[in-house]
Amino acid sequence: MPILAMLLLFGVPWWTLVLAPEWGLAGTIAGTAVVVLGLVTMPFAMFRGHSRHQSDAAARLGDSLLAVIWVLFSWSILSLVLRVALLGVDDPARSRIVAGATALIAAGLLVHGHRVAMRVPPVKAVDVAIPRLGPGLDGLRVAVLTDTHFGPIDRTKWSEEVVAAVNALEADVVCHAGDLADGAVAKRRKQVDPLGGVQAGLGRFYITGNHEYFGEAQAWLDHMEGLGWETLHNRATLLERDGDRILFAGIDDPTGTASGLPGHGPDLAAALADRPAGVPVVLLAHQPKQVREAREAGVDLQISGHTHGGQIWPFHYLVRFDQPTLSGLTRHGETQLYNSRGTGFWGPPFRIFAPSEITLLTLRSA
Repeated sequence: MPILAMLLLFGVPWWTLVLAPEWGLAGTIAGTAVVVLGLVTMPFAMFRGHSRHQSDAAARLGDSLLAVIWVLFSWSILSLVLRVALLGVDDPARSRIVAGATALIAAGLLVHGHRVAMRVPPVKAVDVAIPRLGPGLDGLRVAVLTDTHFGPIDRTKWSEEVVAAVNALEADVVCHAGDLADGAVAKRRKQVDPLGGVQAGLGRFYITGNHEYFGEAQAWLDHMEGLGWETLHNRATLLERDGDRILFAGIDDPTGTASGLPGHGPDLAAALADRPAGVPVVLLAHQPKQVREAREAGVDLQISGHTHGGQIWPFHYLVRFDQPTLSGLTRHGETQLYNSRGTGFWGPPFRIFAPSEITLLTLRSA
């Protein structure tokens, strides 16, 4: 993280909560010491936690500090509105009111955001009309998991509960749209293995996200195959019900191109090479921006994740610089895109104004 960005990230809350309120010499020194400690600790802990050393304890500390300072920074900026509204109140009383309000709002959001992140996500049900879908496939139920990011926090129990929630949907197809876990298979398989119990009438499909390529992408593909999931590694499979057919295809995350792994990187042409004429196509592609190629290829529906809906507001404004959509069902020419906010979370165990979801897409013929 650039030094200037770090100084700004910590400096704005320091001014809002410590300097402007004029807490006296002892208060200023104590507050400054806490800010400096966080400024030094956070990048070190995140490096230790997410580099090849992969210390889970360091990752938990660094990720949590990142969330705390991001929320404090955001609401310190917004506190300028309250500062203007209190122009009739003299300092330091005005600054102390602003500091107190900022700290209380941040604390409340962090407590609530942690509960939202750690819960089993609610089911979000969406109907998707696909004009080329045959009547035999009308009502096909597709459950979507994505961005589970099994990592430094042991969420084995959560994983088991998510599987139970998915199985209760009695879906025909279950998909995992990437960013399965952060770390090596040997380190994370305990959390991932409950996914072997997912039940689906017609198929279970998995693709890689960008985070698999920060670790062991091929090993995760192999492991999910071992759990009984069909990995759509630039390939497709044809499903049939009551005489009508639909193609489920999957492509790698773009990060795979630079990974150095032979045969990795998105190849939509290869995935659709054996596409039967007139058969509708559902494409799993981790990043929403991959819809540009999907639209050109005549894909009917793309299912993606990656954005987390921003995860911690107002980070979603930055996400929109890189992606065409944040969440939900959107249309891109003749191609529809469903972008899930994700089932888990990356890094900071918080979700603020961006709740997680288990998605149930019901496909409808026109």
